[in-house]
Amino acid sequence: MASLNMEDLCSYINTRISTIKKTLQLRNIDQEPSLKSVLCKIGHEMSLLNELLNRMEIEVQHQEKLKNTLKEIQESAERDYNEVLHLCENMPPHLPKTNQSCTTGLSGKSEEQSNSTEPERAKKSVKEPKFIKEVPIITAEEFENVPAYMRGRLTYDQINGVIEDMNRAVISKYKILHQPVKSMNSAARSLYNRFLEEETKDTKGEFFIVEADIKEFTQLKVDKRFYSILNILRHCQRVREVRGSRLVRYVIC
Repeated sequence: MASLNMEDLCSYINTRISTIKKTLQLRNIDQEPSLKSVLCKIGHEMSLLNELLNRMEIEVQHQEKLKNTLKEIQESAERDYNEVLHLCENMPPHLPKTNQSCTTGLSGKSEEQSNSTEPERAKKSVKEPKFIKEVPIITAEEFENVPAYMRGRLTYDQINGVIEDMNRAVISKYKILHQPVKSMNSAARSLYNRFLEEETKDTKGEFFIVEADIKEFTQLKVDKRFYSILNILRHCQRVREVRGSRLVRYVIC
């Protein structure tokens, strides 16, 4: 037991002596030329390593910001995609039509360019289609802004359905008016004469129809619901009334 304690004591003393020797060597390391160069090299490498670590830290911070930015862009893109998907799934059946005057103008212009190389006589023989003004479709926002007492139980589709029938009557009427009189049959000429008789100074240059045109060219019933829809169309500034000679003319705004 005593010998074991003596061995432990000797081992402890030897360890302490070894530690003291290493400490003395390290204290005098800068005084030895060979060790001094090694120490300088180690110090330089430590400085480079520290600089590299600083750069890595800056790059990590930059990548973290970039990741957050990309995450925000992804969330924004997902929101936009969901909105577009919602719009596609809830597309209203009726949308405002493009301005036909612009379409007619463009078609006339392209036709003129395509015929620029033809003889002058051929140009004169080509007639541009004449513009016919139509009633613009009611938008969903306009429908929602119609007063409830005026709208009643009428639906968005019912109102625009009447507009489509009115446009059908307008197109049919003015196609006849744009025809040469000599090419008309007796029925068309009778309608043509009626159209001229219904013209007044207040409708000059305007596009309008009367109830007789609706009955002539469409299957639309001129009843209480029709007049309710006309009130909405006047409210939305789609048509206006011109009265005279016991006749109501619905002028397209």
